[in-house]
Amino acid sequence: ADQSVSFAKMSGLQQRLAAVILKDPAVESLSSFIGIDSTNTTLNSGRMQINLKPLAKRSLSASDVIRRLQPELAKIDGIVLYMQPIQDLSVEDIVSRTQYQYSLEDPDPAELARYSTEFVTRMKDLPELSDVASDLQTHGLAASLALDRQTAMRLGITTQAFDNALYDSFGQRQVSTFFTQLNQYHVILEVQPQFQKHPSNLRDIYIRSAGGGSVPLSTFTQAKDSSQPVLVSHIGQFPATTISFNLAPHAALGEAVDAIRKVEKDLPPPAAAQASFQGTAQAFIASLTNESLLILAALVTVYIVLGILYESYIHPITILSTLPSAGVGAILALLVCRQELTVVAIIGIVLLIGIVQKNAIMMIDFALDAERNEAKPPRDAIFQAAQLRFRPILMTTMAALLGAVPLAFGTGTGSELRRPLGITIIGGLIFSQLLTLYTTPVIYLFFDTLASRLAAFRQRRANKQPGPGMQPAPATGD
Repeated sequence: ADQSVSFAKMSGLQQRLAAVILKDPAVESLSSFIGIDSTNTTLNSGRMQINLKPLAKRSLSASDVIRRLQPELAKIDGIVLYMQPIQDLSVEDIVSRTQYQYSLEDPDPAELARYSTEFVTRMKDLPELSDVASDLQTHGLAASLALDRQTAMRLGITTQAFDNALYDSFGQRQVSTFFTQLNQYHVILEVQPQFQKHPSNLRDIYIRSAGGGSVPLSTFTQAKDSSQPVLVSHIGQFPATTISFNLAPHAALGEAVDAIRKVEKDLPPPAAAQASFQGTAQAFIASLTNESLLILAALVTVYIVLGILYESYIHPITILSTLPSAGVGAILALLVCRQELTVVAIIGIVLLIGIVQKNAIMMIDFALDAERNEAKPPRDAIFQAAQLRFRPILMTTMAALLGAVPLAFGTGTGSELRRPLGITIIGGLIFSQLLTLYTTPVIYLFFDTLASRLAAFRQRRANKQPGPGMQPAPATGD
């Protein structure tokens, strides 16, 4: 709400919001909070926890309910409600109005306010973002009293008496505690609410002077209205502002991050300022590097294990050649189903590394055994392996694929989290199954021929080199 809104006004605005929200058929109940606590840092902000009905009793997801409520809530003047689905797993350390956070830090608060205001304006123009909001609040109304010490001293009024008069009137001083058999109640001293609404009410406060009379506060003070920051947030002991945002429909977090990075280049921050993502967005950026290292480590580990198992440095590459088709299939399935490449989807790709390799392992293991124990040529060995291992390959693939169907098409609580995992497994298995049955024998023969040629090349080089202690024969001629 407005930075100078009163508690009573804020309460009325939130009640109007609550009335609109409770009319929605998907909403079961809500809780409303106003005032300063561990989450609300200013009086002009509040919180609402909206509880939806179980999925069995509603047809829309939480995001769809939010989009349905937004047009009606936007009609209420004087207050803006930012909504975001509550995440079961969260890495947030900052409570913000929307789901993702971007912070700006600067030792100079004035420079921070100027730059962040312009940066927020640029972010609101990005099509990948929605509900862009900043916690910067620099235009709160304040009333300050300038004390005329000479006049106060002449009247015999001390600064302590001056402080006590203001605190007794507006400080909600606890003067006593009233005990009953069942509870206890704090007795709070303050002026009545109707005398707290305007700075002109300060003229109605009187202080007893040394002579015993009552002196109005306006006799030795001068009131002055000014604009002051409502809140100055800090990150790492520096003044900071947090810009929060939601994603636009069908926009991915990676696209939003790239768009904000482009704004950074077009609008460079001041020399002393620092900009960074926070919370989920920060974890997403860090995971991009970690995921690449994770997949690389998995591939290296598989190569080493297979190399030791088959006593070959060539055929593990044949087995690993099945992985690109699985990765392509998984990505295509996510694109077709309009799903993001989330951490859960990455887990599905890592899982595919183990599942897809068994197709090649079944064929290559049989072919190598036929070559070594039955003295069959590579072409006949891999052909027989493809024939005899087709049924086990198909059975194991179908078992894994059907096991992922409930993940991809299931409904209920948490289905959004599991769906990318199932889609990744199904898409990767189908695509790789269609390709690897044909490509694995071809790649096996290619690498087997390559290994034979390398062995023959090394043998020829070894035969050309003279042994130890031997001299090459002198050339003879006519």
